[in-house]
Formats: sequence, C-alpha cells, structure tokens
Amino acid sequence: MGAYNFSVAMCTYNGARFLNAQLASIAGQTQLPAELIVCDDGSRDDSVRFVTEFAKSVSFPVRIHVNEKNLGVIANFGVAISLCGGDVIALADQDDVWASHKIERLDAEFRSSESIGLVFSDGELMDDDSKLLGTRLWESVGIQQTELERIQKGSLTNGLLCGSIVTGATMAFRGGFRELVLPIPENLALIHDGWIALLISAVARISVVREPLVKYRQHTAQQIGALARKVPEGGRTGALNRSNPYPEALAIVRTMRQRLLDKRDAFDANKLLPDLETRIAHLEMRADLPNHGGQRAKAVLRELFALRYHRYSSGVSSALKDLMA
Repeated sequence: MGAYNFSVAMCTYNGARFLNAQLASIAGQTQLPAELIVCDDGSRDDSVRFVTEFAKSVSFPVRIHVNEKNLGVIANFGVAISLCGGDVIALADQDDVWASHKIERLDAEFRSSESIGLVFSDGELMDDDSKLLGTRLWESVGIQQTELERIQKGSLTNGLLCGSIVTGATMAFRGGFRELVLPIPENLALIHDGWIALLISAVARISVVREPLVKYRQHTAQQIGALARKVPEGGRTGALNRSNPYPEALAIVRTMRQRLLDKRDAFDANKLLPDLETRIAHLEMRADLPNHGGQRAKAVLRELFALRYHRYSSGVSSALKDLMA
C-alpha cells in the first residue's frame, strides 16, 4: 500500500509571531502533505500575508480561507476540516513546530491497519522563545499509561469523555470520518479535538504513538493550552475531592448517542450504543440521587454491585463520595 495523501488543517488567528516556524516545519516534512488548508478567523496581524507568501514557496497546494466574521476556534476548525480532501486529515495549531518525520510516522501507523481511524502522539512542551521546558505533553495533563492502553484496546474512557487525552495538535484521522464528526457541537464542555476523538472511538480504533511528534508551545496568548485541560475522574486526584459536573457529562454522552444514531447508516456503532445507554442511566442516577439516607444508600449500592461505578466512574471511591454527599 502506498502512502496516504495528507491534508493539513490549520487555523490561524493573530498568530504571526510564531506562524513562520510552524509553516517551515510543515514544509520540511520528510513526507510532504498533499495540501495545506488554512482558515483564518479574522486576524488583524500579518498572519494571512505570511501564509500567502509561504504558498508561493512550496510545491504542495496551499488554500487560504478567511472567515467573513470571527467564528471561534471550534467552528473555525470545523470549516478547515470541511475543506480538506485528503485520505487523512492532520490538525495543526499555528504556534507549534512539527517533528520533521511527523507525517511519515503518522502515515506508517495508518498503513499498519485499515481498522485505525485516528492516531495521536505525545509532544514536548516549549515556551515563547522555543526553549524546551523538559516536560512531555501527556505528563503535563496527567495522562496515565493505563488510559492509553485502554484506548488502544478499544475502550471508551472517562478521559475521552472529558476531552483530556487527545490533543488536536497531535491528531490525524481518516478523511472518511468528516461526515461523522461534522458539524462539531459548540454547546458542550468539550472542544473540537475531544469531540473528534470521542466520535471516532465509537466506530474505529485509536492508535497511540508514544514518541513526541510536535513541540507544543505554551504561552500566555494562546487560546487553549495543554496545562488548562481537565483531568478525568480516573486521573491523578482522588474522586472524593472532585466535583462532578453531571449535566455536562450527560450532555456530551447524549449528543454523542444522537449523532451515532443519525449516522448509523454510514457508521456502525451498534456495539457501543447499548453501553452508552447504560452510561447515561448511571450518570442520571448520580445526578439525581435521593436526599433520604436510606434511599440514597440503596441506589448507590445497586449501582456499585452492578459494577457500574467501576465501569463509568472511579469505583468504590465514587460510590463513597455519593454516600457521604
């Protein structure tokens, strides 16, 4: 099997300060992209000019789309993805730097199995001056090896539901899944990368590349940073000390279920849908526990003995939290 054609979907917004370094890293790939799609969200700096000049210097097509009005990062990535025509779509932030073999390594991962729908990697954190901070991306957001192993085995983890595992700047997915993930909802406690990973995990395998394929910039002007991402309930801090935004989680799972139902003729999620129904019932129970001690204990123990606390929350610690609340 030959190499896949990669579309790179990049969003820009007042990113001129770091943009040239990112563009240069894409131009320097050992496997060049088939196209670069740049969607600008109304920049007031030289971002569009920089991309226009860059397009004249490279051998692959560069298409520039400037939004008529500011859409915000989620909708802007939705537009960029919709304009991509490649076999694989790789998302790109405007202020990072790609490893020179990033596309080649991602391509090899996709070619290893047609069942793989999405690939993501680790990254190295750097500062405004491109100085490496000595910290990996996964480490900074508290991703545990057990979560990565569960994802590779096809398990829907709490981390995927809260969007704390797959960072868009490290992500690539098969172009055939555009119909499934678009439009990207903007009313959820989940941004574009979390939504894409969550939906694709329902119908295809997710593969993990443990080496860092991007230098991920941490700076004060960025819209979304690695250190601001939420840690899932199964993460570093104890369940007894965390608040649980059940309405947010329910909205995500319900929206996911509806999208899968709407797209079931094209994408088979029949194995996952019953599990989503049970997960929704569990979250609804936790969101509406009776105040009366006896009734509350009965509801919690029923879920605990059915192992639904273990499957959808943090096991006994979450059950104890509900009993003590």
